[in-house]
Amino acid sequence: MPATLSDSAVSSPFIQQRNLVEQVADYLTQSIINQRFVPGERLSEVQLARDLGVSRAPVREAARLLESRGLLVSQPRRGFFVRALDAAELGDVFDLRLCLERHAMQRLLARYDAEAERALHRQVERMCEAAARDSESRKIEEDLAFHRLMIDLAGNRRLLKAFDDLAHELRLCIALIGKTHADPDSIATSHWALLESLASGRERRCREAIDYHIGVARDYVVQGIGETSP
Repeated sequence: MPATLSDSAVSSPFIQQRNLVEQVADYLTQSIINQRFVPGERLSEVQLARDLGVSRAPVREAARLLESRGLLVSQPRRGFFVRALDAAELGDVFDLRLCLERHAMQRLLARYDAEAERALHRQVERMCEAAARDSESRKIEEDLAFHRLMIDLAGNRRLLKAFDDLAHELRLCIALIGKTHADPDSIATSHWALLESLASGRERRCREAIDYHIGVARDYVVQGIGETSP
């Protein structure tokens, strides 16, 4: 007889353990974004377990999960370290992001309607609210949420999954340079331009808008890494 979720092999403690690993992973991700852990810093399993009131096992599993997402790296017999990206790696991440979002804009243009426009408009407003409150982690999340929504509205599930996979590294890229958008108006202006290009119905204008938008972000992040490198 095939195994089912009701079998003793898949028990409630296992499910609870997996939820705990995700919670620890979320904590570590936010800590990296907020720069409580800086690039190259070694993470102490013992200290993290003590601080979070958990055993070392979920901390280790969460670290492995973040390694698979590109946020941490492991070294034999030394443990896990916050990943430090160089300018070339950052360029690769944004190059792939541009490919994904160019295609998403092209697909979205063909199906853009008032409902999609309203949804994206609301998300830009949330981004501006986050910027006004000066919450760095929320600014990053709301920014990525806008772009994820745009790709979701493009109607290609594989494209959305590719963006979700890349988004983990994007968080690290943006977090590496601290303040990303100090002025709430700059966030509004840059994303309204994307909505205006979609509303124009012109494919060339959409491509130019997303090329400029991602290009500015790429140059800002890469320049920031150059300025902070020893």
